[in-house]
Amino acid sequence: MSSPQVCIQGSGAVGACLALALAHAGFDVALVDDAKSAAARASSPDLRAYALNAASIALLERLRVWDALPPGAATPVNRMHISGDGGGLLEFTAWQQCVPALAWIVDAGALDATLAQALTYAPKLKRVAAPVPAELKAVCEGRGSASRAALGVRYEPQAYGHRGIAAWVQSDVPHDGCAWQWFRQPDILALLPFDRAAAARAGHEAAAGGYGIVWSVPDKRADELLACSDAEFEAELQAASGGAAGRLTLVSARIAWPLQFARASAVSGEGWVLVGDAAHAVHPLSGHGLNLGLGDVDCLARVLSDARRDQSWRSAGDARTLRRYGRERAAPVWMMGTGTDALWQLFEREVPLLRELRNTGLDVVNHLTPLKRWLAGQALG
Repeated sequence: MSSPQVCIQGSGAVGACLALALAHAGFDVALVDDAKSAAARASSPDLRAYALNAASIALLERLRVWDALPPGAATPVNRMHISGDGGGLLEFTAWQQCVPALAWIVDAGALDATLAQALTYAPKLKRVAAPVPAELKAVCEGRGSASRAALGVRYEPQAYGHRGIAAWVQSDVPHDGCAWQWFRQPDILALLPFDRAAAARAGHEAAAGGYGIVWSVPDKRADELLACSDAEFEAELQAASGGAAGRLTLVSARIAWPLQFARASAVSGEGWVLVGDAAHAVHPLSGHGLNLGLGDVDCLARVLSDARRDQSWRSAGDARTLRRYGRERAAPVWMMGTGTDALWQLFEREVPLLRELRNTGLDVVNHLTPLKRWLAGQALG
């Protein structure tokens, strides 16, 4: 391959999917291998789980990645049970939405490994150790992107003062495909159904009662939960979940990361574009961080492919074409980012009137079937 049309910086899930999508569309692509980040991931257990919606699954199917995932790497969510801190309740079911699943909980490590394998067979794609000249530089380096900073793009994250804690747990009862979430002041706890792969990665026998947890807590509280013993952590988790998902046993280490909300001041310019977390960061309460990134991938690949068929096509880095990508992604990114931030702000404040309003709101939405279906449809993509 001669000089590539697109050089992708960042070889995580978003960067790998963009490389596959553009290569399959006939573009000459160079993907910069981030050896340092890969080594860091390999040195510690990967406890991440992705909650992928229907649009993301469709993209992975087109890239021939979804069906290549190993058995047990994905678990369907058939029901979502969302509780407020004052009796509010909101439930979604796949049956009500007339879909096979509301989402799929995917082992991040398994997805990364499958993507890496797919990259080796992709046409018109080469792996490079450092950035190379290209018509378009696609920055997929994540929130701390040095390339974005070098472009002069402002990215001023709003720190929530919370950290997300992730771990694998095993319940003594089957999860039956149910995802649980508790919105309280000042924390948000999610239990994501995930069994065979979680158990295997933790050295346990497969069982249909595994969960990946994502627990958003204030920094001070995070320090306490990370410092306590496994038994103490299990007791705290049991109290937080109220036993709704059964008796939970920790089967992995615990990891934590700071939570923030951010949007880049610009997502494209002549010869460059930002994709995924390099362009935006949202609170994980909705589980849509990777879905937004894969939405970027799908949109950018389509916009570039459509523009190439136009008589006015100049290059993959044409600023006018890239502005079209920015316009199309502006509304979805704004809606998801602003919506999750507003929901966090609503439950973060310990104000009696707000507490009553937010719990009443959950109950009202739960009984307004058309509105509930519309909200679920937006989440499904």
